[in-house]
Amino acid sequence: MPYIRESIITTVDLVGKVHIAPIGIIAEADGWVIAPFRPSVTLDNLTAVPFAVASYTDDVRIFAGSLTGRRDWPLAPVEDCPVPRLEAALAHSVLKVETVSDDPVRPRHFCRVLGQGTHAPFTGFNRAKAAVLELAILVSRLHMLSREKIEAEIGYLTIAIEKTAGPEEREAWGWLMESVTKHLAGEEHGKPASS
Repeated sequence: MPYIRESIITTVDLVGKVHIAPIGIIAEADGWVIAPFRPSVTLDNLTAVPFAVASYTDDVRIFAGSLTGRRDWPLAPVEDCPVPRLEAALAHSVLKVETVSDDPVRPRHFCRVLGQGTHAPFTGFNRAKAAVLELAILVSRLHMLSREKIEAEIGYLTIAIEKTAGPEEREAWGWLMESVTKHLAGEEHGKPASS
């Protein structure tokens, strides 16, 4: 299995409009692979402007918010790069697309690291942050999972939230659980599940 680093990827279109998306980037050789699903804004942007910035943040609200329609997060410019980073990034990597391996579902963009920066200290692990991140990944795959799998995963992850969450983790958890509740309610009423 490859090493995957959960990050917030920023990309831009030809007119400079920024798109923010949570994406697990894949370690490969001396770079990273970004493999956005087809269709997606990230894929379109990487085709138009072959640069991205991977922001590494411990603010799990950004992961949860990006999946639940809350994409207005403060940005900061990156020197000599057309793409900004998250202001809340503890660190970032500037990525340039070198090659693309086409795929009908997830084209793989191999990126070389052009530069990196550190902006704030990492102050330690928190189980609730990890639980929110896992729930965010689950929410991105609701349409592929059974109700039983969803409920079992949430049951386990809830333990970490109840024991260790602060206000930010609880807020992010709430946003994601709204999506789960809507998805499961749609299943009960015979409606197509939203993703």
